[in-house]
Amino acid sequence: MAAKDLYHSLVREVLEKEGWTITHDPYHLVLEKNAMEYEIDLGAEKLLAAEKENEKIAIEIKSFSKSSLLYEFHAVLGQYMVYLYGLEKIEPDRILYLAIPLSAEKKIEKLPALGEIIESFKLKIIIFDEINKTLVSWKR
Repeated sequence: MAAKDLYHSLVREVLEKEGWTITHDPYHLVLEKNAMEYEIDLGAEKLLAAEKENEKIAIEIKSFSKSSLLYEFHAVLGQYMVYLYGLEKIEPDRILYLAIPLSAEKKIEKLPALGEIIESFKLKIIIFDEINKTLVSWKR
């Protein structure tokens, strides 16, 4: 089992406050038994009243606390793409999000090329305020 991110509990709490039900902690993604097995940090669902169906998401949480933003960004992007591939094969109606703290978003904003990469690969991001313990925004 992988170690939980620094903000794992905080993100879980913020999502629950927003009306999400945590269904998986972690969400197990198995592409090939004993060869390609992954753990996405959280799986969650929210009832969409108007449509009478659930919206399902998977959330990978990253703190971006390492000394090299670029090195960590590259690793996170690769991980996100593998998880996205797996979800499209196994549960295509579940949407993958990357949850990052507001402090990381501010670092990323200082490097416009990273924003362009995020846009190019259509990463879906949840930004949370790690100090005030609130949801800041969803970038879909």
